[in-house]
Amino acid sequence: METNHQSDLSVIIVNYNTSDFLVRCLTSVASQSDRNIKVIVVDNASQDASQDMIRKAFPWVKLIENDRNLGFARANNQALKICRGPYVYFLNPDTEVGHGAFGAMIDFMESHPEVALAGTKVLNPDGSLQSSMEKRYPGQKHTRGELHGLKGDIAWVLGASMIARRGIIEDLGRFDESFFLYGEEQDLCLRVRKAGWVIGYIPDAAVTHWGGQSERNNLPVDVWKKKFEAELVFYRKHYSSEAIRAIQRANTVHALWRVFTLKLALPFCTDKATSLNKLDRYKLILRIFNSSNNQKR
Repeated sequence: METNHQSDLSVIIVNYNTSDFLVRCLTSVASQSDRNIKVIVVDNASQDASQDMIRKAFPWVKLIENDRNLGFARANNQALKICRGPYVYFLNPDTEVGHGAFGAMIDFMESHPEVALAGTKVLNPDGSLQSSMEKRYPGQKHTRGELHGLKGDIAWVLGASMIARRGIIEDLGRFDESFFLYGEEQDLCLRVRKAGWVIGYIPDAAVTHWGGQSERNNLPVDVWKKKFEAELVFYRKHYSSEAIRAIQRANTVHALWRVFTLKLALPFCTDKATSLNKLDRYKLILRIFNSSNNQKR
């Protein structure tokens, strides 16, 4: 796959215990023969023999092996340090890249010089369209115009499949390692726009995404906790204290109401497991925002 010439595109895949999906992903990457590609897999101390599989089945992949899970942002930054080409593509291991996707991505970036980072079309395994592009940031409706004046109408794109101009990402300081898992792409996209660049979307490049496979052995409440905590990191970094207080109030009121109504309805539910999961979710929101308030006092 990689030649002695500088690669047009560096593909970075951060892996954690997704060996079964990674085989499909790397096979699809290898089929993109229309471009000169460098592929880097950063393995965050997987326990499923991912490293052996890569060495045996995909010897052309540059493998970085960590002795512990460093998180998504830090692992991507490790790979970015050894990339040299003009474009870098961040790809999740639980994906399959559609035919001609890399060519479509590079063609898009070369014809849209105002775009620093772009997402692709993302499909569910059944072929339906997966949400991969957002017009607003989490909690933005409570910021009262704090983010006014940013270029473009796309706020952020899904980090499972996004291409960027390497030089700009380097200039911005790469990923913020304050984010361990979740929220990294929202933060990076906002920093890109604050620097005067535009976020793009590439409908001609399709990627199938299974989603959440590195977290499949974790309880839902543990996954939600990581997501909510990442949102708090994002708020504290980019929003005013007034906006954060408004977000906390809105989430707390909503969570209190949902806990109350779920408890009332629980004795009459036929699917108690789903209702209990929802109840755990809203109780977690209350704990996290209450803890956040206490830390400020």
